[in-house]
Amino acid sequence: MSYLETTKDVYKEAALTPDVGLCCTTNPVWELPGLKIPKIMQEMNYGCGSTVHARDLVNNPKTLYVGVGGGMELLQFAYFSRQKNGVIGVDVVDEMLEASRKNFKEAEETNPWFKSEFVDLKKGDALRLPVEDNSIDVAAQNCLFNIFKTEELKKAIAEMYRVLKPNGKLVMSDPICEQEMNETLRNDERLRALCLSGSLPLKEYVKMLTDAGFGTIEIRAKKPYRILDAKNYPTEEMIYIESIEVAAIKDPMPEDGPCVFTGKAAIYFGQDDFFDDEKGHILLKNQPIAICDKTAGALQNLKRDDIFISESTFHYDGGGCC
Repeated sequence: MSYLETTKDVYKEAALTPDVGLCCTTNPVWELPGLKIPKIMQEMNYGCGSTVHARDLVNNPKTLYVGVGGGMELLQFAYFSRQKNGVIGVDVVDEMLEASRKNFKEAEETNPWFKSEFVDLKKGDALRLPVEDNSIDVAAQNCLFNIFKTEELKKAIAEMYRVLKPNGKLVMSDPICEQEMNETLRNDERLRALCLSGSLPLKEYVKMLTDAGFGTIEIRAKKPYRILDAKNYPTEEMIYIESIEVAAIKDPMPEDGPCVFTGKAAIYFGQDDFFDDEKGHILLKNQPIAICDKTAGALQNLKRDDIFISESTFHYDGGGCC
């Protein structure tokens, strides 16, 4: 049985019998005016963070979410896009789609603003999305892409890029791992189905996105996720896995390479009121400005003693230099 078939079986079981411990379901649930998340949706939130951010969801965006789970993030997306078929949910597992439909009926009872017709559920594969080119404002996936091996991951990212409008956003939450996994772990199909053995180092993860054409990458959060230990997994050493929340923007690729924001900031503290590098970046005196890694390198190369560059915090909430 292939790892993709194993994945289908794992999530078929999770649709029929909710498995609270399947993935990282301990993240705080959004508290928004008039939004009530049914308990069953929380139990079926098989993700490792959140892909729902208010700043991405202005002006009633057309939203695509791949890997529907119990429908929680679909409901959250619909909160910001209250229109028929404003949100498209795609899943390859029939039982998960049916579970989401059932959960939406419960959500209608506790959310007067919500109608099930706001979400268009489609049977489909992340490698062949049933969505037209350039039709989506915001695409999202949570703890899904890390099940894929390299070639399938490239196809999945390319599919997301294809369906997004120019300047559209791909918002993702996935596990990452900077440690090398042993061969047994890498080849464990069930671990891959749980998004664990497929975890990439951050640099490789970002490169996959920029190679697909995304001109701007935002690392919005990075936090502890799981430990793989010898008592519970086929490994001789403890392996630490983190989760990241990332937005990839389909804007033109700059001539000098992509803008990757990892939470760095620059502070100018010289004698003048501001510093202008004459490349589009103005630093006001003693006012930190978020900068991409590319700009951080360029400023460091100036070797000035009145500009401070912070380390990456892996937290970025907009307002950057580029």
